[in-house]
Amino acid sequence: MAEPADTRQPQRGEPGQELDVRPLRKPDKHPTIFAAYAALDVGESFVLVNDHDPRHLREEFETDHAGGFAWEYLDREPRNWRIRITKLTSTPLPRILADTADLAAHTGEADVTGAVWKLQARDRDLDSNIIALPAGGTIEAHTGPDLDVLIHVLAGGGRLATERGELDLTAGALVWLPRRSQRRFTAGPEGLRYLTVHQRRQSLLLDTGRIGAGR
Repeated sequence: MAEPADTRQPQRGEPGQELDVRPLRKPDKHPTIFAAYAALDVGESFVLVNDHDPRHLREEFETDHAGGFAWEYLDREPRNWRIRITKLTSTPLPRILADTADLAAHTGEADVTGAVWKLQARDRDLDSNIIALPAGGTIEAHTGPDLDVLIHVLAGGGRLATERGELDLTAGALVWLPRRSQRRFTAGPEGLRYLTVHQRRQSLLLDTGRIGAGR
């Protein structure tokens, strides 16, 4: 009878310990791998054993830990891929995520509505998006979430309707939306793009059903 696969997570002081995820359910594989990585000290590693080339996993590592890990293929046999993953830094490294000038340059595109960029790192305390509205586009009146939101207008312009009037939105404006405040956005003739930053909250999504073209 074959010995059961070793699915232990790497322990400190065990350099090169194998983590065989082949017996695991697909939804459990990546969380198990990232938990094993988080448990490593700087300079420690484990050998991932998988039944295929985990290219999507590597993309997730690049998103969360760009420049902070090493990825070395040891074996590429059918159903026996072995990769040594080494932790090079104690935390994810600071890095440039996007060029907002380039994103702003596309303001006003007629068919582009909603989030055109979002913060992707999974282990984070903040959420951030860049929202695009075409000329005359709107985000209809609604009550904001139970958290404060900071907005930076990148390009274009428009109006922000509140309970007591309207604010002009122009490129460079820094706007604070207090939690649960009423707001309605209307883009001007050049469209509108703005960056939002707020505390992370699970399932905090822009209600795209509230976004429409101007009438």
